[in-house]
Amino acid sequence: MAVVTGAAGGLGSASALRLSREGARVIAVDQAGAAAGRVAGSLPGPATWVEADVSSEAGVERYMEQALGQFGRVDLHHLNAGIPGPLGRIPDLQAADFDRVMAVNVRGVFLGIRAAFRQYAAQDGTGAIVVTASIGSLRGSADLLPYQTSKHAVLGLVHGAAVYGGPLGVRVNAVAPGIVPTDLFAATPDVAGGRNDMAHRASTTPLRRAGTGAEIAAVVAFLLSDDAAYITGEVVSADGGASVVSIVRPSGGAGAWDTHQHDAAFYGKEPGT
Repeated sequence: MAVVTGAAGGLGSASALRLSREGARVIAVDQAGAAAGRVAGSLPGPATWVEADVSSEAGVERYMEQALGQFGRVDLHHLNAGIPGPLGRIPDLQAADFDRVMAVNVRGVFLGIRAAFRQYAAQDGTGAIVVTASIGSLRGSADLLPYQTSKHAVLGLVHGAAVYGGPLGVRVNAVAPGIVPTDLFAATPDVAGGRNDMAHRASTTPLRRAGTGAEIAAVVAFLLSDDAAYITGEVVSADGGASVVSIVRPSGGAGAWDTHQHDAAFYGKEPGT
């Protein structure tokens, strides 16, 4: 039985579908309850859904109770729920926005991992956990600071949980997607680094294209499966090769961006002028 949080989104719904097709009973969790219900209703295998805020203890307890009431046990966890937060410049960021991103993306993962380990102990069994990290877990940029900070923190949770879970037979890993056009950035269609320039930015990766939810779901399903029985504490990048590129070399698109134009647009003027 598999729990998928953030199941109403592009990555979560793709994971729910892949896991269902591979025989898992699925509980689709999302704060958007109606959308989670539609995802659960579209799956080929047994599934249910629950509306829950993963950043609250009550929300996590709610989805675990529903899962246990419906299916009796929980073996697999895909802790995928996350929000992007603002794309603004650092001086313009609000502390409340930063706190909200950390609440969902870090506290939510912590609560999910804790609930998983508590349930494994109650079941006297083993299992696997996969957390959705990001290419932002591995690199930095001038925008998306709350999101990047949260995704760096997620790796700390994965590493610590993997060390704790190893002797108990519980594996904990992360998938780090690159550019995958989903509704995560739908609220920022025309902002540089937002929704509408994803395909253009992804064209500079070695594979020269954006990824799909199904491609990320395949990695999640692998990491949750017995085929990954000797893998724990790992972060698997699924990013078209973006994380291995040296951007100052021709193969990485050196000179492809007009830095003067970029800096003038992002900072309001070229730094140093």
